[in-house]
Amino acid sequence: MSDLLHLYYPWGYIFQILAIVHFYRRRPEYYWFWIILMGGILGAAAYFVVEVLPDASLLRDVFQGFGRRSRIASLEAVILDNPSAGNYEELGELCWDQKQYVRARDAFDRAIAARSDSPHAFYRRALCALALGDLPAAIPDLEHAVRSDFKLDYYRAAGLLADAYARTGRPDLATPLFAEVTQYSTTPETLYNFACFLKSIGRPEESREWTQKLLHKQRTLPRYMRRIERPWFRKGKSLLKQLASA
Repeated sequence: MSDLLHLYYPWGYIFQILAIVHFYRRRPEYYWFWIILMGGILGAAAYFVVEVLPDASLLRDVFQGFGRRSRIASLEAVILDNPSAGNYEELGELCWDQKQYVRARDAFDRAIAARSDSPHAFYRRALCALALGDLPAAIPDLEHAVRSDFKLDYYRAAGLLADAYARTGRPDLATPLFAEVTQYSTTPETLYNFACFLKSIGRPEESREWTQKLLHKQRTLPRYMRRIERPWFRKGKSLLKQLASA
């Protein structure tokens, strides 16, 4: 028995601490906290198997980042001789993936200056503006992209435009656009944004209904998609609490 305790201490506690750190970073279902805390090393091990190991695939992005940085440097050299729209678009995509939103937006600016017939470039520049909190700059680009292709990015462009209208105090434009988009798109992001909009214009019952649709969607998605969309489900639960207390 003493030998077993020797093996457990301190590694069992370290294992639990690592599980709790991951829990607070990723925020899975709250019952995992009690499983880790009360289950000791077995609870932590169960958590690692179910919640941590699937996240190992995210490490792929870390390694891909090295390749992206190399490709960015290579493209910047190529652009000196060939400043084509395609090269600037690729540079913008790579900088976006690296979360370098200012550099990405600058690259898309240059891509659009070289060729202004690509709705994708306008859309990607709008995403950079949204990431930087620049809603006024994002709206014209989203409008251009949606006029060119309403289905762009599986209706996400139109959904983001509706949300941008809502967040800049233009409910007259947001209402019909949200109504149209939600006929085709039921992504967690769109459902959450629409529910927030309904709450903001004093329609709490409808907001609650759409928030419930968002949370019901969590049950039907494959596990890997639930992990990707987890932040929206978390926001939906918070919104539902706000609506209940209002």
